[in-house]
Amino acid sequence: MTAYRNRPEGRRADPTRQGPEDRYADEDDESYEDEEFEPIPAGQAAQMGLRQAAQLTGRDPSGVTSVQPTEDGWRIGVELVEDHRIPASTDLLGLYEVDLDADGEVLSFRRLRRYQRGKGEVG
Repeated sequence: MTAYRNRPEGRRADPTRQGPEDRYADEDDESYEDEEFEPIPAGQAAQMGLRQAAQLTGRDPSGVTSVQPTEDGWRIGVELVEDHRIPASTDLLGLYEVDLDADGEVLSFRRLRRYQRGKGEVG
């Protein structure tokens, strides 16, 4: 008698039963690349943009300043602390722009400007 791996003794495989690789063989084998996927939600994009900007620069995050949808995903504005000072009201901040694709991966990253905390744009 032949022993079968992972089967009780004496039990043989059913030749009419389909295995996992054959289960979907008759279905359409079209590529899913043409399907449109929902982008990540705005809140999640904001969190990811802030986290990734902080990781790329090694600077402490201050907060998200803007979230804007784009053709490719999201454009996130974030503030990072460029230089901690005493008192904290004199910290030097940087305003960064992070472009994310629909999955939250960074497409582009750049610093727009630097300014002292409390002395941002007026108006």
